[in-house]
Amino acid sequence: MRGRNMRETQRKAFDLAVATARARMLAARWDEAYAQLERAHVLGQRFVWPHVVSHWLMLRVELARRSPLAAFGQAVRIAIGAVGSAAGVVPVGNTGGSDVNMFRRMPIPPELQALMEDEGAR
Repeated sequence: MRGRNMRETQRKAFDLAVATARARMLAARWDEAYAQLERAHVLGQRFVWPHVVSHWLMLRVELARRSPLAAFGQAVRIAIGAVGSAAGVVPVGNTGGSDVNMFRRMPIPPELQALMEDEGAR
């Protein structure tokens, strides 16, 4: 999953989180998959494709969990997130779950912040 202009270390961390989430999804380990997708969301939310991918996979997890309201929340976030990323307006640090206000800014964990700032601040 490559986002336009995403830093190499950030892209690799995003790709690893998505790959780990997919493996957990195959094993029906939904909570573990979701935790990885939240990580991927924080890493990729400033880039259209990674942002959409993280919400798409969250939607799939919520459908597998049989959580229709949360799945609906993810469907809405796919559309709004794509537009927000394209416009450069995202709530930085937001983990992307339907249980979090989609406009709420959240602190970025230091480990992820370091990956996002590698090669200089954006």
